[in-house]
Amino acid sequence: MAKPVILAVDDEPDVLAAVERDLKQRYRHDYRVVAATSGSDALDATNRLAQRGVPLALFLVDERMPGMTGSDFLLQAAQLFPEARRVLLTAYADTDVAIAAINNVKLDHYLLKPWEPPSERLYPVLDDLLADWQARQRPRFEGIRVAGTALSPASYEVRDFLSRNQIPYQWLDIETDSAARALVVPLSNELAHLPVVLFPDGPALVQPSLRELAERLGMQTRPRRPFYDLLIIGAGPAGLAAAVYAASEGLRTVLVERDVPGGQAGTSSQIENYLGFPGGITGSDLARRAVAQARRFGAELLTTQEVVQVRREDPYRIATLSDGSELASYTVLVTTGMEVRRLEAPGVDALVGAGIYYGAALSEAAIYRGQHVAIVGGANSAGQGALFFARYARRVTMLVRGQSLEASMSSYLVDRLRETPNVEIRTGTVVSGVRGSGRLEAIQTESDGGAVRSELEADAMFIFIGQAPRTSMVAGLVELDANGFVVTGPDLLAGGRRPPGWNLERDPYFYETSVPGIFAAGDARHGSGKRVAAAAGEGAATVGMVHQYLQAV
Repeated sequence: MAKPVILAVDDEPDVLAAVERDLKQRYRHDYRVVAATSGSDALDATNRLAQRGVPLALFLVDERMPGMTGSDFLLQAAQLFPEARRVLLTAYADTDVAIAAINNVKLDHYLLKPWEPPSERLYPVLDDLLADWQARQRPRFEGIRVAGTALSPASYEVRDFLSRNQIPYQWLDIETDSAARALVVPLSNELAHLPVVLFPDGPALVQPSLRELAERLGMQTRPRRPFYDLLIIGAGPAGLAAAVYAASEGLRTVLVERDVPGGQAGTSSQIENYLGFPGGITGSDLARRAVAQARRFGAELLTTQEVVQVRREDPYRIATLSDGSELASYTVLVTTGMEVRRLEAPGVDALVGAGIYYGAALSEAAIYRGQHVAIVGGANSAGQGALFFARYARRVTMLVRGQSLEASMSSYLVDRLRETPNVEIRTGTVVSGVRGSGRLEAIQTESDGGAVRSELEADAMFIFIGQAPRTSMVAGLVELDANGFVVTGPDLLAGGRRPPGWNLERDPYFYETSVPGIFAAGDARHGSGKRVAAAAGEGAATVGMVHQYLQAV
């Protein structure tokens, strides 16, 4: 843990050296003494300390300095460290200025030069001020801090990325935290660029892309090898299970994930029917364990990268990534799962990230503590989201298109929702629009086939309204069904005939597509079980077929 700082400022080198000497003699074991020869240099030092989250306990500043007086410096520096104690060094002729500063800059004390002997004139004053500062200090957060506005889509994207990757961070809302605002203003071009991500060990990132943030955090975004045995597209349960088995069996394996490991399951607040976890497990915890397991066996995981196209160049399969680079492999496994369908209703798109969110968005729970949250959807993910937000929100209203929950939701979730007192369920209800200026204010709904229209005031709306398979990267290459799911194995054998272009003297393996060496598993596959355990099982089972294919290459 970094020591708190005492900042001494004086434009006279001899005086500053004496101040620094006396401070270090008394306080060097508990504090770090920093010296500056001007107000501007001291402000730069103060900003650097604030950006890195280093606590500053006390300012000891000369009043008479060219360019910036001590009082002027303290006025600005106190915005960054409002709890730091403030002491002016003054000559006898400046006592009126020092007394005025008690009111103007909330000065704690002033000392007349010279302060000899320090044991009588310096240390007793500073001892008392530092003891008071220590008594009021809370444990300091020593990690990443994100500064922005609560209803900024860009700030939400960064918070969500960190939360889903289980990276601890401290949220600084510049609308309610004046010290955070003062810290961010010079970094963000007068708040034109937000959020600002502050690191304890280096420069801040201003309005970073997720890839920039991932690289700064040390995540892998580029492959380490020129060639792989197996390329897995999508790090959901199917992809992660395949990576664990493939890497553990010696295959050179790489996963490419455009967002965060875990897929849709990773956003689940609680998975209660997954084998081996009788108390349930969060989707993010399950994903974290699987990622650690896959990496332990040597699999690579590229985050914030997206495969935009796959092509066949026998015997290789080539994937083009979103940054224009390419990955070559013998085999490809498509485990991209599903992507949430957008809610087509007036006003929704403009408020995404400002009160409207797709999926659980667990990072937002604290922001909406004690408020009214709406959940749109009636499947398991919606039920899990409603139960999660019910722990924080004053009221949760579920808006369900269907006439009952039982048709689309597991019975254990239905029972728990009905037992939760602050959850209201409105079936037969659709969202027809939303209203709000800069943030969500109300949701317009229709029920009884449009005969009844009403408006529901809400602070946030989380959308879980169905999904479509994410298979565009292989569209035109492998056979898809009418809904975009990848067709595999026996389903490719129309009338007992192998798919067009199939050039092998065998039928496609069970999870193999119409292109040899390209496989599919999990929710993106036609006929899959659409359950977390089923997806993991398919991913693991595919590895055996990959081995068989590679033996014949």
